[in-house]
Amino acid sequence: MAQAEVRDLHWRAEDPFAGVNQRALAYGLGRSYGDSCLNDGGLLLSTRGLDRFVAFDPATGVLRCEAGVSLAEIIDLTLPQGWFPRVVPGTKHVTVGGAIANDIHGKNHHRAGTFGAHVRALELCRSDGSRRVCSREDSPELFAATVGGLGLTGVVTWAELQLRKVAGPYIAAETVEVPDLDHFFQVSAESDARFEYTVAWVDVLARGRHIGRGLFYRGNHAETPARPGEAGRGRLSVPFDLPSATLNRLTVSAFNFAYYRKNRRQRGEREQHLDGFFFPLDGVGRWNRIYGKRGLLQFQCAVPTAAAPEVIRELLGRIAAAGQGSFLAVLKTFGEVPSPGLLSFPRKGVTLALDFANRGPKTLELVRQLYAVARQGGGAFYPAKDAVMSPEDFAASYPRLAEFERHLDPACSSGFWRRVREGHPYQPSLPLGPPAAGGKGVTP
Repeated sequence: MAQAEVRDLHWRAEDPFAGVNQRALAYGLGRSYGDSCLNDGGLLLSTRGLDRFVAFDPATGVLRCEAGVSLAEIIDLTLPQGWFPRVVPGTKHVTVGGAIANDIHGKNHHRAGTFGAHVRALELCRSDGSRRVCSREDSPELFAATVGGLGLTGVVTWAELQLRKVAGPYIAAETVEVPDLDHFFQVSAESDARFEYTVAWVDVLARGRHIGRGLFYRGNHAETPARPGEAGRGRLSVPFDLPSATLNRLTVSAFNFAYYRKNRRQRGEREQHLDGFFFPLDGVGRWNRIYGKRGLLQFQCAVPTAAAPEVIRELLGRIAAAGQGSFLAVLKTFGEVPSPGLLSFPRKGVTLALDFANRGPKTLELVRQLYAVARQGGGAFYPAKDAVMSPEDFAASYPRLAEFERHLDPACSSGFWRRVREGHPYQPSLPLGPPAAGGKGVTP
């Protein structure tokens, strides 16, 4: 198995492509699940050394920082001053560069859109030695290609972000029981109008009239200031890879049933620290070990609103019938805020994200079936969560692909890009070792 050479970047003024004579890719904290952050046989330009804050205005919430700064480090700096990133994903252990490259989304897409919608400017280094400050006003086409551009337009060295004002580290949260898929759509429509953050956990092994059964979580930033001495919850860790035999239909079904029963008893309103509300898996180090040495496959699609009820029901039905459920199944509606990137994944509709323990060919076959169902319904797929997408799936998901390709940096590439544009098979590797939390690519 080929692996990538790694070069650490330390200074934003240096030329990241100096002396590079192979295909390169900027690499942050490696939280993408598949090969979009990998570059087997090439060069990874590690940006974690670009970890400096450049400027922060506590009056306006405008922050400029280097691309290797993580969202966790931003929160540590700005939350005590009353500011919070406008969009955060399910883990805060991602870099600003990675958040831009994947144009990440969060529980508030229906209000705030994607991460890129709140990037005011960024600096992009190209392999021809040029440096471009890109924004919606300056070099707007290159800005649109870089936001969501999977790191393939060059290396981002710094970015300027607009944060949002908050009173403290708490969320006024509410849990609502959802007995089936029809109720999910009803609760989601009603919640999006009153809550900034909405998302649902779904029991994917529920069948028949219970398909779509789950728990709907919604919340707004509370007006409660920080309480002295109170921080986010502590951190647990999975000490070793669990045997794959511990994950089967019975254990996953038992977990989902127990999770549903336990948390439905906690339905109602409560005030919750934002760590637990936004980043529950960050509280369990190396959670991906739960899936064993063979890891996991994740599937995430976005389906147009009109087709969503039928397509989501079909997807959940096939998963339940296959008996390959997952612990993590997330259902969420995307809103109408336009995404700024040519390859941004979020779009108006419904998104479903699932983890599957990797059981080899039969898991791969199930995931391919899901791709076919979602694509037939006009669905699109998320490169950051992908290890299966075909070139045809990718082209159908991103109608502005030809426009994007005009801005590719010829020195940049990735395993994902070679798979979906050049027909190369998936080539997994672990170039920087497994993450402290979150997932790494898996072998289908």
